[in-house]
Parts: sequence; structure tokens; C-alpha cells
Amino acid sequence: MLTPRKKKIIIKEHSSHDTDTGSTAVQVALLSRSIDDLALHLRKNPKDNHSRRWLLQMVGKRRRLLDYLSKTDAKAYAAVVKKLDLKR
Repeated sequence: MLTPRKKKIIIKEHSSHDTDTGSTAVQVALLSRSIDDLALHLRKNPKDNHSRRWLLQMVGKRRRLLDYLSKTDAKAYAAVVKKLDLKR
């Protein structure tokens, strides 16, 4: 689960300026952290189908955001993929 403190740290690492809290890069970074946390939970609780559905929704949303970022700003897309170590 993302605490407000963890969220601030992630936003600070991926934002382009001080008040940037909702850019595509920040959203992808926050989703990636949530996906990692939920994947860890599902390894411990394999029968939790509700969380598995939520995980699939988050992965789809991250994919759509990355597709949008690749179309609008290829340089930022490459930087985000490299920084988050995503397989794209």
C-alpha cells in the first residue's frame, strides 16, 4: 500500500517541476509501485481473486499511459521505461 510519505518520494523522483503531481510519468511511476506491492501480496495470497482483478486493471491502465507517453513524448517515454526498469 502506498503511504502518503512513499507517494511524495515517488512524485519527487519522477516530476518535471515542483508542482508536477499528475503528469504521465508520475502516474506511471505510482502505478508501477502499486503493481509491485500488489504482486507481492498475490504471491503470499494466491486465492485472492479480487486483488488479482485489481492488479490486471492497474497493469492495463499503466500500459495505456505508456502508449500515450510514447506517442506524445518519445524521449520521456524512454527515460521512464529505463528508470523504472520496465520490459518494453
